[in-house]
Amino acid sequence: MQVMLKYLIRRLLTLVPVLLGVTFITFILMDLAPGDPAEILLTRRDIEVTPENLQLAREALGVDGPLPLRYANWLLDVLQGNLGTSFTTGEPVSAEILGRLPATAELAAGGLLVMFLLAFPLGTVAALLRGTVGDHIGRLTALVGASIPSFYLGLLLITYIAVPMEGIPVMGKDEGLISLLLPSVTLGFGLAATYARLLRANLLEVLQLDYIRSARSRGLREAVIIGRHAFRNALIPVVTLLGITMGHLLGGTVVVERIFAWPGVGRLAVEAIFDRNYPVIQGYVLLMGLAFVCMNLVIDLSYRLLDPRVRMEEGEGKVS
Repeated sequence: MQVMLKYLIRRLLTLVPVLLGVTFITFILMDLAPGDPAEILLTRRDIEVTPENLQLAREALGVDGPLPLRYANWLLDVLQGNLGTSFTTGEPVSAEILGRLPATAELAAGGLLVMFLLAFPLGTVAALLRGTVGDHIGRLTALVGASIPSFYLGLLLITYIAVPMEGIPVMGKDEGLISLLLPSVTLGFGLAATYARLLRANLLEVLQLDYIRSARSRGLREAVIIGRHAFRNALIPVVTLLGITMGHLLGGTVVVERIFAWPGVGRLAVEAIFDRNYPVIQGYVLLMGLAFVCMNLVIDLSYRLLDPRVRMEEGEGKVS
């Protein structure tokens, strides 16, 4: 228990410089990007764009000072739980992001469910039936899924499923779970292709190892060998990729949200970029950074459950 606590503290401390670096680089890139948020704000409010008005708007928005000073002020506000105020709506950034986060979480859960339902059967069957028709079908399906861009797949689903059937909504999430169907399939199908191929390759490698041959020689049933031994070890690289995928999903699936007008954080970030809404962009980047580092931490801890040989540090024991 003490070893785990020390490991968690050490990992959490390493997250601080990562988040600082990501947010500071974002600050620099926003400062270098073309477009003036003060000018955009004046134009939107039908106020004449004069040097005096621009200076007043920049002061009101807090974008008139040196970049290091602006970053330090933003960082102090973050430490106090304040992510700033949106340039376009005047609402707190934290409220806007938290208001969109549940929609993104629903879409991420739907996409992962579709991915699991497709990838695990396809990858397992393709590995167990290597070289057969089932293997070729599984690999072809995975290849198609990996080759089709998500925006094109979404348009295909809208054209050939939603429009003819008429009962499946294609915009927004106002009609309940049915609204989640097409966005989830669009998101999950592409993910399933990657995971199916990875699972197939890992299973094929594990099934050739000596301990699998030993288990078969002892007369264990094939279902027990696959389910209890081979599948568990084959999942370790899959779990690694899952951590990266979860970070992307929690940060917002921008393309899918734009296609289906899904009110998530990814769509909010795109709108903020076009509006040069710096506080929202910075809040989104901070959310993305937190999502990635937290999911990677969870994945590192989950290795101990999948493989007892994995140790957090040298003092806990050697790999057996």
